[in-house]
Amino acid sequence: MSMAGNLLKVGGLHKVGGLRKVARLGRRRPRVDLSHPARSPLGSAVVNCVTYRDGIRQPGGRDLVEAVELVRKAREGFVWLGLHEPTEREFAGIAELFDLHPLAVEDAIDAHQRPKVERYGDTLFAVFKTVCYVDHAELTPTSEVVDTGEIMVFVGRDFVITVRHGRHGSLGPVREGLEATSEQLAKGPAAVLHAIADHVVDDYLACTDAMQADIDQVETDVFTETGARADPGRIYQLKRELLELKRAVVPLSRPVQVLATEPLRVVDPEIQAYFRDVSDHLLRATEQIAAFDELLNSILQAHLAQVTVAQNEDMRKITAWAAVIAVPTMVCGVYGMNFDYMPELHWRLGYPGVLVLTAVACLVLYRGFRRSGWL
Repeated sequence: MSMAGNLLKVGGLHKVGGLRKVARLGRRRPRVDLSHPARSPLGSAVVNCVTYRDGIRQPGGRDLVEAVELVRKAREGFVWLGLHEPTEREFAGIAELFDLHPLAVEDAIDAHQRPKVERYGDTLFAVFKTVCYVDHAELTPTSEVVDTGEIMVFVGRDFVITVRHGRHGSLGPVREGLEATSEQLAKGPAAVLHAIADHVVDDYLACTDAMQADIDQVETDVFTETGARADPGRIYQLKRELLELKRAVVPLSRPVQVLATEPLRVVDPEIQAYFRDVSDHLLRATEQIAAFDELLNSILQAHLAQVTVAQNEDMRKITAWAAVIAVPTMVCGVYGMNFDYMPELHWRLGYPGVLVLTAVACLVLYRGFRRSGWL
């Protein structure tokens, strides 16, 4: 029977004997390797289920109930269960096995939560917003720049449950990094929580660094000679994407501060020093986002000012040409009134003289406007 099938049976198991029964069910068929970096080969929500003891990954692909039974019986080590977008049915057995609070379970299933840290008895529940920079050949008013997801983490004395939502944010590199430093992993589930928080914040910094190139490109385009004709939609798009990044990063400051300073049962004081380092990195990301927001506001204002200046220049040119054209219009209007007694009306050179006078007046006006910069 698959791990996903076993998890559905955990809900009615409250004793060790029941755990052994499900463990025997799991032995009837060959176990499936759940170490796949993305999803279980079974197509279920289970990504990985691994037992650690003294910072060392224990061999074998045990079922979840069997792994929990061994860890609790030995009173050392912990189980790390990774899930990806589980359904309520898939998560029900897990919640029963680890005695998870219903409110936290609801948040983990529904997603779209604000970054936070909550305590439910001896269990800590943390929500992190993950971000990913979306590569694009050219920034357009409809380009997606930032893609977001979520990671929920349940931390107890002998378990870590990670629930991931979204197309990115795989914790495979985090697991590999921790397994490479067994002394850090030996500090328990809190070390996993720190590694996840550090990984998420590092992604924030990588995303802000990548967005710097887009902002620089927009700034360069705006301050060129043809900057007034630049598309303001790209600036608004960057501001919208920056707002999405801001919603993921800024609210995390308080939860990380709680993990770094407040006494928590499942977080060792030694681990809290590492969370203070995460808080410093998060502060840097927050400051970069604030600086980008101000810079985009300045770029937008500069662009609007350039548009206004360009419009004023166009109006001056239109006004100057209107003044030049007004001279022949006035002369033609006067001589088109068909009066008998008008100056030089019956003079043989009257017609060419009026044309020459009109042309000279237009030329004088044109040169005057050119000198003043209106044309």
